Amino acid sequence: MSVPQIYVDADACPVKDEVLRVAERHGLVVTMVANFGLRPSRDPMVRHVMVPQGADAADDWIVERAENGDIVVTADIPLARRVLEKGAHVLGPTGKPFTAQSIGMALAMRELNQHLRETGESKGYNASFTARDRSAFLQALDEAAAKAKRGK
Repeated sequence: MSVPQIYVDADACPVKDEVLRVAERHGLVVTMVANFGLRPSRDPMVRHVMVPQGADAADDWIVERAENGDIVVTADIPLARRVLEKGAHVLGPTGKPFTAQSIGMALAMRELNQHLRETGESKGYNASFTARDRSAFLQALDEAAAKAKRGK
C-alpha cells in the first residue's frame, strides 16, 4: 500500500504554507508544480518542479503523475476534472472539495462566467481570499489527508 502524495498547482496558490504544515503533520510528500520560480525547500518531503511556460504545462505534469488516492490542490476547474477521473481527491484553495458530483456544475459555472466576461456583462472580479478561507482550507486538507492515508 503506497502513501498518498499532495500535488499543488503552485502558480498563484495562496495556501502553499498551509499545505506544507498539513503534509508535515501527516508525513506526506508534497510536490509544488509551477511555471515560474518557487522558493526552494530543504525539506526532503517537499519537491519543486518547474515546468516549461505554456498553457496547461503544470496541469499536464500533475495529471500524468497523480494517482488514485493522491490529493491535488488547485483552483483550476479543468485540472480538477482531469485528476478526479484518476481517483484523486481535489481541493480548491478555499477548502471546497471538487467531487464527481460537483465538477459538472463547477465547469458549467466557469463557462457561464467566461461568457459573461467576454460579453462585458461581468467584470470578472474574484472574491478576495480571507482568513476564513485559509482556515477552511486547513481543516479540509487535514481531513482529506487523513482520508487519503486510510484509503491508499
